[in-house]
Amino acid sequence: MTSPEMQRALRHTDKVVPEEELGAKLALGRPLRIKLGLDPTAPAVTLGWAVVLRKLRQFQELGHTAVLIVGDFTAQVGDPSDRDSQRRRLTAAEVSGYADNLLSQFERVLLPQPLEIRRNSEWLGSLDMYGLLELTSSATVAQMLARSDFAKRYDDGSPISVMEFLYPLLQAYDSVAVESDVELGGSDQLWNLMMGRIVQERYGQDPQVALTMPLLVGTDGTHKMSQSLGNYIGVEDDPGDMFGKTMSIPDELMGQWFRLAADFDEGEVRRIEAELEAGHLHPNAAKRLLARSIVNLYWSESDAAEAESSFDHIFKEGGAPEDIDEFHLPGDEELHLASLIRDVFGISGAEARRMIEQGAVRIDGVVIGTLEVERKALVGKVLRVGKRRFSLLVD
Repeated sequence: MTSPEMQRALRHTDKVVPEEELGAKLALGRPLRIKLGLDPTAPAVTLGWAVVLRKLRQFQELGHTAVLIVGDFTAQVGDPSDRDSQRRRLTAAEVSGYADNLLSQFERVLLPQPLEIRRNSEWLGSLDMYGLLELTSSATVAQMLARSDFAKRYDDGSPISVMEFLYPLLQAYDSVAVESDVELGGSDQLWNLMMGRIVQERYGQDPQVALTMPLLVGTDGTHKMSQSLGNYIGVEDDPGDMFGKTMSIPDELMGQWFRLAADFDEGEVRRIEAELEAGHLHPNAAKRLLARSIVNLYWSESDAAEAESSFDHIFKEGGAPEDIDEFHLPGDEELHLASLIRDVFGISGAEARRMIEQGAVRIDGVVIGTLEVERKALVGKVLRVGKRRFSLLVD
């Protein structure tokens, strides 16, 4: 029979390799070192990242030590996972800026203890040529080309740099440096995590268990959540944005989001799915429960209730938020609407024109389809573009 601790560890997981070793490690009677490495390549911690961060927190709640690796060195190399071409290298300054910005966001998910936060430049930055040669001897070219994305690029004749081969070895060396017992990652990271087992054995350590979590599909309903695609929700998004973006996801994502983004128990998710299928629960009501639950995870119940009320005011009643930014109109008597939208909301002129053509631009609730508008007709009015962009136009 699986122990309660093992059941908690396996909750919502994708793969655990090898699963029997996880049970053996949990039975050791000591706090395990649970490693999660995240490369600071973007400014926000998304709900997608939070999936593995929450799994790390679950291990903390079981009394194990969370070892969070901020990959400030590996981020400058670039993870080749699921890439069909070489990734643009980030500068040290870019990575440092992202890393500093992310640390406070991790605190919104993880417990303050037991926790170690380490930057892998501590050991990778001082690795000399002898150490690098020792590391590269841990794996063969054949093992590298067994990786599906490398194999495809090799078969297609696409270039693969030697530096890209180094990435999984460097990530694996992190496991040696922190003496990892279990490493967490998304399902696209399994190969990298398994390389950690190989390298640890090379350095005389017991190999870690690789535990992966499913990838959260983004708000577009198609691709995994990604800041580069814009289909994400950040853990520091304000409650109103978090609620509204969650309400925009396709209905078919709700089961996955209840499991991974809202962290519901499997039994509760299955009950919700059964009620939806039987028609006893309306999709809108289920999605509202999902949105409230996500906001409550990162803010509070009162923030969730206020976000829902604001959502209803804006989207059901057609009103504007009570607290919106003001924009001072330029002095011209006649204004070009697309240019005005570009300046107010910081979007491209092409996108502004597209929103006008789609009937998504309103002045005090009235759809505006013309490109030229008199200034006096705008003063004191609320400009709304799409579902969530509002601005009060003033002198």
